[in-house]
Amino acid sequence: MREKEETQVNRDLATLATVPEPLLAWYDENRRILPWRELPTPYRVWVSEIMLQQTRVEAVKPYFERFMKALPDINALAAAEEEQLLKLWEGLGYYNRVRNLQKAAIQIRDEYDGVMPAEYEELLKLSGIGSYTAGAISSIAFKMCKPAVDGNVLRVISRVRADDRMITDAKVKASVEQDLEGVMPKERPGDFNQALMEIGACVCIPNGAPLCEKCPLAQLCKAHAQGRETEFPRKESKKPRTLEEKTVLLIRDAEKIVLRKRATKGLLAGMYEFPWVEGYHTAEEMVEYLAKNGIRTLRIRPIEDAKHIFTHKEWHMKGYLIRTDELEERELTTETEDWLYIHPAKTRDQYAIPSAFAAYTKYLDIALGKWKYEE
Repeated sequence: MREKEETQVNRDLATLATVPEPLLAWYDENRRILPWRELPTPYRVWVSEIMLQQTRVEAVKPYFERFMKALPDINALAAAEEEQLLKLWEGLGYYNRVRNLQKAAIQIRDEYDGVMPAEYEELLKLSGIGSYTAGAISSIAFKMCKPAVDGNVLRVISRVRADDRMITDAKVKASVEQDLEGVMPKERPGDFNQALMEIGACVCIPNGAPLCEKCPLAQLCKAHAQGRETEFPRKESKKPRTLEEKTVLLIRDAEKIVLRKRATKGLLAGMYEFPWVEGYHTAEEMVEYLAKNGIRTLRIRPIEDAKHIFTHKEWHMKGYLIRTDELEERELTTETEDWLYIHPAKTRDQYAIPSAFAAYTKYLDIALGKWKYEE
């Protein structure tokens, strides 16, 4: 039995050893021109890889350019105010990523004299950097033979080898990392990692049938040979998300709108949002709610429902657009003492608003995140 298992491992490693040549030839002809690829300094590679986690490449491009212009190096990132960081990240989601980015920048400034370490093991000591990001930085920026294994890479390799192990198992990922490190071309480790990511994003795609007719690995792919491409990779089923219902209030007078700042910990920490009330409520109930808090409603009208999906929960929202008289000429209450009254134009450069509220910003003349870049 052990001999059979070892033979299977050897066969898999032999398959992997045939991957680099056709993969790199395909990459040379088909790779996308991306700003961080054309100037792959350690800082640019690092920031781009953090931005690209759970975000499409095309969506990242304008964010990356803006971030580099505002914070061009590690010291600038380390010294940035949190409000600026969140605003630069507005719309990318997963805001702890940018907080960890700054924590790591401070570590680099204080412990490495402002120079990003090249060693894989040292990179792993930095906040927010795991094996994938460390592999990407060390291979792309420093030409070291370290794999960068993310969901795209796991999908490609599981199909090439018809590997039916659960890719959500950390041990499986570690095994794939070890196997890939043994076949990485020493002269082009960064290109090899990027080629695997590229083919996973553009050809060996996650949703629907992979584009095997365009794949340079089709002739050596075991899943393709067996006609079982869509059976791989195997994943554990996700737990159902919890649902939360909210009534969102878009309140404005002749000049200003209402925002409030979220708590400094937890979901969307430190960001700005529109006031909302738990559960679904009628217009009459909202008029009464506002009156109890010293706000006289001149007009109220329902607007579109919206939904936003987080990793473990969903927000289902019902919205009202509310016109009132002078917002600041009223007594504060415990429920509204943290409300801020601002001109909508100030949200362009201040007040990071999460994309969870993107469906409602247009009613208050606000453009945020990627929608702002598309203007």
